[in-house]
Formats: sequence, structure tokens, C-alpha cells
Amino acid sequence: MIEINLYEQIRYLYAVEKLSKREIARRLGVSRNTVKRYCDGENVPWERKPRQGKCPVTDPIRETVKEWLESDREAPAKQQHTAQRIYERLVNEQGFTGSYSTIRKLVRELRPKNLQAYIPLEFDPGEATQVDWGQTVVIVNGERIRVNILCFRLCYSCAPYVAVFPNQSSDNFLAGHVLAFNFFGGISKRLIYDNLKTAVKDGWGKYVQSLQKDFLALRSHYAFQADFCNPGAAHEKGLVEGLVGYIRRNIFVPVPNVNAIEELQPELDKRCLKYQDKHLQYRPTTIKEALTLEQQHLTPLPAREFDYARTRTAEVDSLSLVKFDRNRYSVPVALAGKTVTVKGYPFQVKIYYRSREIACHPRCYQQNKTRLEWEHYLPLLVKKPRSLQNALPLRQAVLPPGLNQLKEHLLARAQSYELAQVLGLVIEYGIEAVEEAIVQALAANQYSFQAVHYYLTSKKKPVTCQLELETGLPQVKPVDLHIYDQLLGGAAR
Repeated sequence: MIEINLYEQIRYLYAVEKLSKREIARRLGVSRNTVKRYCDGENVPWERKPRQGKCPVTDPIRETVKEWLESDREAPAKQQHTAQRIYERLVNEQGFTGSYSTIRKLVRELRPKNLQAYIPLEFDPGEATQVDWGQTVVIVNGERIRVNILCFRLCYSCAPYVAVFPNQSSDNFLAGHVLAFNFFGGISKRLIYDNLKTAVKDGWGKYVQSLQKDFLALRSHYAFQADFCNPGAAHEKGLVEGLVGYIRRNIFVPVPNVNAIEELQPELDKRCLKYQDKHLQYRPTTIKEALTLEQQHLTPLPAREFDYARTRTAEVDSLSLVKFDRNRYSVPVALAGKTVTVKGYPFQVKIYYRSREIACHPRCYQQNKTRLEWEHYLPLLVKKPRSLQNALPLRQAVLPPGLNQLKEHLLARAQSYELAQVLGLVIEYGIEAVEEAIVQALAANQYSFQAVHYYLTSKKKPVTCQLELETGLPQVKPVDLHIYDQLLGGAAR
């Protein structure tokens, strides 16, 4: 291979000056073979011809490798021969003394990469959205866990939305849809999925026979059509497949370190909005500009948002606990024996009695756990002071600092009755006011109910009542006090 300026000189001297190959070689200081190769223009220095011929290995080695590769057709995809494994087997079993690079070239020759061809697709504004689950790793409270991301991508504008959840349960799947529809400001005509168990009840691909009840309700409420891909056909929703990898590489690197999974969602929302500023290759406008046009063709949101909670009815037991999803959650003790409605949201469990919310807990995705709110047990704690030393709601409670210090002090001195009286003040005045009074009492080194009650009530202003006389009523005449002077002085005799 020669430089292009040398090629130019050879061609000029040969074609224009008509010099002989010997003379050109002498003038330029190159070999006559070089001049012969490039003088007539058949060969050019900027083209490299592909190598011809087979990889230099013996026929027995070639046939052995070919047999191994043929046997891979019956093996699982992740348990097939690699070039490295073939080389190791040849060395150990055949006494092969050649190099690894030779075997690598042979494997490439015998098992060429087959690139399947696909048809480019184009979508109309508002026509379709692709949906897919993905997984990634985060650190929550110092523990490395795997979380699930539900990715949506509008096919016309390529605008993305990503929601993060602890698992791929049905209620989380439905919740992701509601969040995405609200984010886009509407719904496309079709949504394209894998054959998800949370959506498909019977069948697969174009042969889906029935849908899960909850997903059918979601589809009906938001008026979209659901299309399902054929098994193993990831290319049928390639836009969102690429999004899953992009999110994992660009948002979850380095691995996020948070106190709760919920903290990830605001960052994902912000990054999805920022992604709209991109100008994708081969597209005439930015994603944001295309989305503005597409939003005009989306189906409007319904008047009422879909309630995606997993809803159950449950009986409150004698411990004032309700069972839901293999865990227990507390409710006020007055509801013991009542039937309540439990709604499980992705990160909360809300409990209702007669359509009124009476408890809300962070949702637990473990099993056989109990979530208690100590306020639910206050009436019983006040009535049964002897239980305070071992009361689980009080032990698990995250109390305000002042109340917690006072509790530890009183229980250490077996003053449960004193503590019960303080808890009674919480019922009457509220935790904030009582905590403020406790802090004042502790500052004065006073650890008693009387001290807390004093600081709590001393700030209360006396209630004044003003009587307003209605107009039109007869006025009361002022009393003449001089009459009393006559009585005291006595009558003249």
C-alpha cells in the first residue's frame, strides 16, 4: 500500500509523460513492481481487496470444529461453543499447537453471523405506543436490590416515559399506564406489548383469546387497542427495547443510592422531559416538536382517573390488624371486628371504612410482616397502662424526640400510669402541642404528667364571650344608686 501522492506521481509520469516503468522507478526511488502495480490504474491505494482462501488449518481440525458447531444447533443458546471453548478443546483433545487467533478466524468462517433483515416502519401521530418491562439494580438503605422499570415510547415522536416499581405485579403494571397517560397528556390508538401474564389470560401474539380482568378494565376506560408480539419477536417493538437499555446505561449508571424506591421517580420524570430535547438521527425535528404534533392526535384522558389499586375487603381482628398481601396493617382500635376495604397502591396501602380513609401505611413487599401505627392504639394504651412496658405499637413507634425521651424515663422507673396520662393528652390536644409542652418540661428537668399538663394549658388564652344586643329591644335603664344612700341614712322621724 502506497501513499496517494506517490500514486499520483506514478500515474502522471506513466500516463502523461509516457515514461517507462524503469525510468519512473528510478526517478521516484521505488521498486519496478510498485510502478507495475499502480501505473495503469487497475489498482488504487485507497481500496483493500478482501482476503481470499480458507483459514490455514488442516482438514481434520476443520471437520472437527464443523461437527462441534453443528451440534450447537440442538443446545441452548447460552450453552453453545465459543471460539475460546473450541480452542481449549482442540488443545486438550486433539493436541492442537496452533494459535487462538487461527481458531477464531475458522469459527468466524464456519459460523458466520446471520443478520436478519427487517422492514423499516413508519407510524402516524397518535397511532401506537410500545410498552416493555426492564430490570436494573439500585441501592436502597444500603442494600443492593433489583427494581423494575416499565417503559413507554410513542412510536411517532419517540417520546419516552419510564416508571419504577418494586415488582411487575398487576397493580404496578396498571399504575404505570396511568402515570404514562398523564405524562403524555393522552393515549395512542394502539399499545404494543409482549405476551405479559398481567395482561394476557389465554393465548399469545395474534392468537390472544382473553385478557386479564383488570387489564381489560384499563383498556376499556382509556379506549385503546392492545396488540401483542409473537414469542421471541423483540424486533416487533424495537423502539422500546432500545429505550430499556438506554435508561439502564444513562440513568442507572452509577448505581443510584436512595433511601426509598419512590425517590427514583422524580429523577426519571425529569430525565424523560430532558430527553425530549434530543434530535434523533434521520428525523426532521426534535422529539419535543414531534410530540407537540402527536399530542393533537392522542385520545383525550377520561374525566375520571382509573383506580389501579388492588382492592380487597378484610375483617379487622382483635389486635386491630388487617391482612393484605401476606402482611398485616393496623387500623384504629375502635374498628376491631368491623369489615373494611383495603386498597394496595404501588407504594401505599390505604384502608377505608364506609368510604372514609381511616389508615395509610407504606406498602410492604416482603411476607409475614406487620406494620403498626402507634396512634391507632392510643385509646387502649391510655386505658391499660400496665401494657405500656411491652406494648409492640409503642416499641416500634418512631416517636417525636421529646415524647420518646419522656417515655424511656418513665418506663425505666415503672411509672406507666404517669406515661398513660401523658398519652391521654395526645388524644385531647394532638401530638404537636403535647410534644412542644414536653420539650419545655424536659428543659426544666421535669418528668411528670403535671409538668406537661401545666406547659400545655398555660398558653391557652381564656375564652371571652361578648353579648351583642339586638337592635329594637327595650334598653335597660341605669340604676339610681342615690336610693341606697337614703336607706343607709334612715328616714327622718
